[in-house]
Amino acid sequence: MKRTSLAQSNLNPNFIGSWIIDHSVCDQIITYFEENTQKQRQGMTSTGTQLDIKNRQDISLNPKELILPENKIYKIYFENLFECYKDYNLQWPFLASIVNHLSIGQFNIGKYKPGQHFQKTHCERSSLNDLHRLLAFMTYLNDVEEGGSTYFNHYDLDIKPQKGLTLLWPAEWTHSHKGNILKSGLKYIITGWLIFPK
Repeated sequence: MKRTSLAQSNLNPNFIGSWIIDHSVCDQIITYFEENTQKQRQGMTSTGTQLDIKNRQDISLNPKELILPENKIYKIYFENLFECYKDYNLQWPFLASIVNHLSIGQFNIGKYKPGQHFQKTHCERSSLNDLHRLLAFMTYLNDVEEGGSTYFNHYDLDIKPQKGLTLLWPAEWTHSHKGNILKSGLKYIITGWLIFPK
């Protein structure tokens, strides 16, 4: 066996879409987070509390909870996200040709304090339990001056948190990433997945 190289492509996309959404939506989500301390959990992952992997405070919500009056800001947020998704499909029309309906999975609102970050390089689809995830989404809810960037290692791409900056990317191993240490201030995000309906 001998490794070989293909001809260099004229295109070098990373398939990470980016948009800026309404700042007032970000402010309202942060307010929700701070007013609901009883819903916050530290370092929760799909396999339980793991502070050595994910060191942040989270509120996790289920899409069924969007109908509750106190959660109306998330309905507005997902209307914004859907506009981003429609534009993503314009950029990558093949996706729209094979997927005609996606749902929202469970999603998280997260808060990082100085010294915290998502330490482990990971992707969003890595086992039979999460095969239904097609795209990941994340919105930075505030500006961050020092640290706290998201690093996509295969692309050597370091994304600085900016209020309203919303990202969509494939859930695959090709988009493994981690969070860098927050050095000062606070960092708030909302993140989750667009999934195939069950």
